[in-house]
Parts: sequence; structure tokens; C-alpha cells
Amino acid sequence: MNPLIRVIPAFLVRTFASPYVAGDSLEKAMGVVHKLRKDRGLLATLDLLAEDIRTDAQVQQNLTTYLRMVDAAAAPDVPADARPTLSLKPSSYTTAGMHEGGDGNGSLEAMLQIVRAAAAKNVALTIDMESRHWTDFTLDAIRRIHAEGHRHVGCVLQTRLHRTEKDLEGLPPGQRVRLVIGIYREPSDIALVDKPAMKDRMLAFAEKALRAGHYVEFASHDDAYVRRFVEQVVPKAGVGKDRYEVQMLYGVPRERFLADLRRQGITARLYVPFALSWDLAIQYLRRRLDEYPAMVWLVTKNLLSRR
Repeated sequence: MNPLIRVIPAFLVRTFASPYVAGDSLEKAMGVVHKLRKDRGLLATLDLLAEDIRTDAQVQQNLTTYLRMVDAAAAPDVPADARPTLSLKPSSYTTAGMHEGGDGNGSLEAMLQIVRAAAAKNVALTIDMESRHWTDFTLDAIRRIHAEGHRHVGCVLQTRLHRTEKDLEGLPPGQRVRLVIGIYREPSDIALVDKPAMKDRMLAFAEKALRAGHYVEFASHDDAYVRRFVEQVVPKAGVGKDRYEVQMLYGVPRERFLADLRRQGITARLYVPFALSWDLAIQYLRRRLDEYPAMVWLVTKNLLSRR
């Protein structure tokens, strides 16, 4: 990690993180989910900030928490059509991280346990995509899960990676796919480094995915690209509003734009991360700042826009 990122005081990192993290408990996160649905008509996907763990105790804690998240998402007070989806990262369930030369031992088994619990309660899951070291592992896991009959599990593809078009072609039929540009810094021989090019690819891959019969979750904060997706890509693909949705990150100020999408009858969902402690949330944001230094400016701009 960049030494400058390490020395940013924790209280300042927490100031940056607080608008984007739905608290330090599952109960607080579910409170945010209920409020988003009640006040703004927005759906949510819950994510536990618990990647790159170091101990078996953390593995068990993450697994236990996700099983609790399944129960919370399927609670009687949550309408079936408003249940949050759950996003999980393979690195949350192993101490043998692929990015550190490990083999991801135990991760697939833990995810399958969550997948089966979610299937029993009709809760949708998404397997997130991490750095390039995890791509093959994650896509292999998706295929294994799909082969077991679990159609409630979606995946994420990063349009910055040069391999993504081929990965898209290899997805199981009828897959739910969240398209993102990706936040992980990758070398130029592995990925695009020009952000507009990543976004252009996102539009192209969205059309390709829709034409292939997949359900597309278009995840972007760029209003212009979201409009191009809705107004150009969707009509070209010839699909209805039941075949896609738009996703953004909790805390990013896009209230008016999201309200406009909702008025058009377009499903909008916010990605809602939470932690089991603020220490873990601060670790998460330090990693994100190291991977994407421009986030300092983006976060500052968003904080100022709230004043």
C-alpha cells in the first residue's frame, strides 16, 4: 500500500467513508435498506466489507454473517419483490488469497453454503469480481454454481479487462450480469487504462449481454452513459424493462437522476456496503484509496455537494 495512504488519520478516513458505508452492523444496514425502499422506491444489494481476511476466525465470522444476511433479506417484514440481493466476494472466505499466490482454498465451499441457504429462502446473490488474480476462480465458481441449478446467483464483469468479451461469451445462459468498469488497477497489457474507453466497452458489452438473453445490471455513476444505455442500447437490443436495471453506489449524490429513472419505470438499485466495525470499514476505504487514488477527489467533491 502507498505509504501516504497508510498515514492518513483514521478519523479522516472515517469522514470519507461514512457517507458510503451503511453502519457497523447488519441491523443498521437493513435500516438503510428499508429507508431506501420506503422513502425513494429504491432496491438495494447488501455487501459485507470483509475481503482479504487473515484468520480462520474471520472466515467463520464472514460465513456466519452472510447466513444472517440471508435470513434478514427474507424476513417477513420485507416484501418479496423488495428483498435486497446480497453481494459476496470470494476473498472473504479464505486465508489463501489468489492475489497472494494462494489457491482460494475453502472459498467455493463457503459460497456454496450461502448459495444453498439463499436458494431455500428465495434470496438472490451476486458473486463480485475482484482483481485479475481472482477472475478465473470466480468464473469457474459461477459455472459450478449454475451447474448445480442455482439460477438465483449473478456475476460481475469488469469492462476494463481485455478478456471480458470472451468471458461474457462463456457465461451460462440466462445469467444475471452486473457490468462495471472495475476499480482495481491493472497493467495495460491486462486492461484498458482510459476510462472513457472502459465506459464505451460497457455499452457495447451491455448490448451483447442483452442480445444473448442475459439480465443486465448496468452499474455506473456517469449519467450520460446511463442515458445512452437506456435510450440507445436497450432499444437496439429490443428488450423490455424487465431485462435490465441501473445500479449505483450508496452515498453518491444522484437522487434526482435516480428519481427520474424510477418515474420512467426503470428498476434502480443501490449497492449498500456495511462493516462489522468501523475499523474494517476504514481498512476497506484505505484499500480503495490505494487502488484508486482519484477517489480522494471524488469523495471530497461528493462531500462538498452535500453542504
